[in-house]
Amino acid sequence: MSEKRETLGSRLGFIFLSAGCAIGLGNVWRFPYITGRYGGAAFIILYLLFLLIFGLPVMVMEFSVGRASKKSVIQAFNELEPKGSKWHIYGAVATLGNYILMIYYTVLAGWMLNYFVASLRGALNGLNQEQIGGFFNNMLASPATLLTWMFVVIVVGFFICAMGLQGGVEKVAKFMMSGLLFIVIVLAVRVAFLPNVGPGYEFYLKPDFGKMVEHGLGEAVYAALGQAFFTLSIGMGSLTIFGSYIDKSRSLQGEAISVIALDTFVAILAGLIIFPAAFSFGIDANSGPGLIFVTLPNIFTSMTGGQLWQTLFFLFMCFAAMTTVIAVFENLVACLCDKFKISRIKSVIINFVVVSILSVPCALGFNVWSDFQPLGPGTGVLDLEDFIVSNNILPLGSMVFLFFCTTRWGWGWEKFIEEANTGKGRKFPSGKGFKFYLNVILPIIMLVVFVMGYVQMFGK
Repeated sequence: MSEKRETLGSRLGFIFLSAGCAIGLGNVWRFPYITGRYGGAAFIILYLLFLLIFGLPVMVMEFSVGRASKKSVIQAFNELEPKGSKWHIYGAVATLGNYILMIYYTVLAGWMLNYFVASLRGALNGLNQEQIGGFFNNMLASPATLLTWMFVVIVVGFFICAMGLQGGVEKVAKFMMSGLLFIVIVLAVRVAFLPNVGPGYEFYLKPDFGKMVEHGLGEAVYAALGQAFFTLSIGMGSLTIFGSYIDKSRSLQGEAISVIALDTFVAILAGLIIFPAAFSFGIDANSGPGLIFVTLPNIFTSMTGGQLWQTLFFLFMCFAAMTTVIAVFENLVACLCDKFKISRIKSVIINFVVVSILSVPCALGFNVWSDFQPLGPGTGVLDLEDFIVSNNILPLGSMVFLFFCTTRWGWGWEKFIEEANTGKGRKFPSGKGFKFYLNVILPIIMLVVFVMGYVQMFGK
């Protein structure tokens, strides 16, 4: 007789865990920069539109598949697919995608922990931008440093999963998400009292459609579309697991909107920290690792009480990274439990060994294996692994969920709508016009995201 499936203890736990999976480094790494680049609030309007018409439906589908099947993604399609069909093949592909995401994300999360500890110790105090850049480069050049912090992330993440769904994963997610939201608000308020922040707010928030056109309207639209898509991590079943842990008391569109609202709130507030602070100190706010690990530490060290604000910022980044790690680790643990009918502890041990071994190449890709440049000069193992997930599994997987939920060859439109709209709250649109949009228009948008990803990667 199979063991009774665990459930989450509260609605807040479900929302915080799902939002924790979505909120990650991209909310700070990329979103504020492209918002400033493509017209501030004009870009945010475009971004929010794409979140609603693109990200929201797929998120509702992932939650619905999970709740109807009561399984993780590796087994969910088996439970719901018509007899003789092959949708379940994608369950294995999606699970592989979650493993690939974690074998580089654990390395990046390790960077955050390293910087948090360094800030706590005052190791960055008094350093100028060049010296902080040297600290970052020295970290990347040291296999021992990267492997140590990567291993700490993996140990902590799987230890929390071993504590159980409610007693470990849900409890820690509530604590970290509450802490994350509190810190990001405190930092935004602190930055507001810096001198000469007005131009930073104007650059970030004032709608500037001229700037959007200046950089190319098509480019701005794709940037908004891409950010709306990738920020939610939809398409590889990492959210399906949380659908499988909740009851049918509430309809799923309202829950998905809550998750998206939290993700967007954190992303927008990150910009309210970065741009006013950057303009206040006359520093260019770029994107990517340089923003988090060189530019922002330099800004914080220039503030009064800089060590405190720097430490709080990297604690915020640790929470953002670790909520994603814990959420996806929980998915991996549940996948093995569902597939092989083993206990949570056995699954944790197996996953701990597998992720620890498979994460090593990413860490070594910055130093010992830096000559391996799989996607061209300047790329490394991280770029390859991120490309597989972000440019392939996420967009193609979203199409799988879309067709599975809306066509008669899959689970089917009626069964999906019934599941999505069971319970109190906002109902998912079920009219013929919206179904046509999901069947015809949305797949074209997804195909554009997929193709443009390859164009940007290889068409330069």
